[in-house]
Amino acid sequence: MYKVFFKDRTVYFGDDFSKVFGRNTGLFYKFNNLQELTELVHVFNELTKIDKLFIFHDDILTLFEEFKACFHYIEAGGGVVIRPDGRFLVMKRDGIWDLPKGKLDPDESSEDAALREVQEETGLEELEIVQPILSTFHTYQMTRDMNLKKTKWYEMKYTGSATPVPQAEENITEIVWVEPGKTDFIRKNTYPSVLDVLYIRDLL
Repeated sequence: MYKVFFKDRTVYFGDDFSKVFGRNTGLFYKFNNLQELTELVHVFNELTKIDKLFIFHDDILTLFEEFKACFHYIEAGGGVVIRPDGRFLVMKRDGIWDLPKGKLDPDESSEDAALREVQEETGLEELEIVQPILSTFHTYQMTRDMNLKKTKWYEMKYTGSATPVPQAEENITEIVWVEPGKTDFIRKNTYPSVLDVLYIRDLL
């Protein structure tokens, strides 16, 4: 099932209304047309007391394409950097623990973007992609535009010995190496999408 984060709230996409309705609370909508869906997205964005929105259609892929049409769509790449001793890298951006990531340049692959962004945001260069982890989706608003960002996340191996250097231009103030499992400080101050990435990689 696709899901999209609106900060700490979530939109879920499914094809079986009866299975989900009895087990959850929130706002439920069966897709009818793009105009209705666009209005619903704006309503959900404003009604911050509702933490879950469930949208249904027989064809989830078609439904998600319609949902994307409600936003300015952006693709990004990001990395979970792991040292040989098992510690992984997190950084504090705008006061919140995050993972290095960024938008794709024109004609750039998600793998190349992920490597480039990790290098730019941390100063680390001896990086190698090990495997893809998952893709996450989240929304954010700049001026009047509503944006939907898809980030493809990759596990990366770092074999160098350099000290990471936070990229000040990106409001990154701190970078630390974390032992898996000792992550309470991250859980208390991060994004749901970051928690998903770390959970899938079994680092929490």
